[in-house]
Amino acid sequence: MLSRTADSLFWLSRYSERADFVARILDATVRLASLPQSYAGESNEWESALAVAGDADLFRSLYSGANEDTVRDFLAFSPANPSSIRNCIEVARENARSVRTALTVEMWDDLNCAWLEIKKYDNSISREEFSRFLDWVKKVVLALDGSAYRTMLRNDAFWFTRLGSAIERADNTARILDVKYHLLLPATERVGGSLDYFQWTTILREVSALTAYHWVYRESVKPWLVADLLILNGQMPRSFANCYEILVRHLDLIADAYGRRGASQRIASGTLAKLKGTKISEIFEGGLHEFVTDFVADNNRLGSAIAEQYLS
Repeated sequence: MLSRTADSLFWLSRYSERADFVARILDATVRLASLPQSYAGESNEWESALAVAGDADLFRSLYSGANEDTVRDFLAFSPANPSSIRNCIEVARENARSVRTALTVEMWDDLNCAWLEIKKYDNSISREEFSRFLDWVKKVVLALDGSAYRTMLRNDAFWFTRLGSAIERADNTARILDVKYHLLLPATERVGGSLDYFQWTTILREVSALTAYHWVYRESVKPWLVADLLILNGQMPRSFANCYEILVRHLDLIADAYGRRGASQRIASGTLAKLKGTKISEIFEGGLHEFVTDFVADNNRLGSAIAEQYLS
């Protein structure tokens, strides 16, 4: 496969996954912002949404303050934000168009129809319409992912799409965990209080993990168990461990097909071994923020290694 084809498939998957992630951030933020002021306290959920998305500096250069109107516009519709939902779908579609013959008809139709449909939306829609828009975005990405699983040959084209999805999803889960634990709970609120419980429950719901949490732990929501589910549980699709099992498996398939291994295989295998050799109690003893920060750095290093080894 040509490196530019692999690159387009990789980034098609990353940007579609990112669109889903931003939609989930905004959905969770709308829920948290709907709490009564006396219950929610002094926290600014819209600032937290920017922190999770990692775009706070760019936002401040474009807007005077973080509120529902400005953050909605920036994260969902702004052409000036490379990671807005609109831009993610557009860039994913452009990558798909450049490798049209490497995709199935179903994948192209899902993405092209989404690109045509999103042009109908802007920030003038009501909160209720905006919530329906976010649900639509999540369904679009789910349909695209399902089309890839159900219609693509299990060859290098499929493997590179899985790499893009898994590395982006791992980064997204890390950002959600870090911001919730490090920034979101107001200083006046206690860990384990009603607001803390509502925030963790909302985050589990927005990563489609609330039911899974109760299946695994069979008790009320606790921060260290949420972290255990989203970091170390290999059965949880959005966990660090599951994402790295996918990365290791598909990098090994690519290495076997191309007849050589390199830095990306070593980094992915090392990160997975670290996750499998760690207990959640050890993570909290060393600091969840520090662990997640190190993981994000390793994940970025893997992305750079994949790019250097296969995409350039």
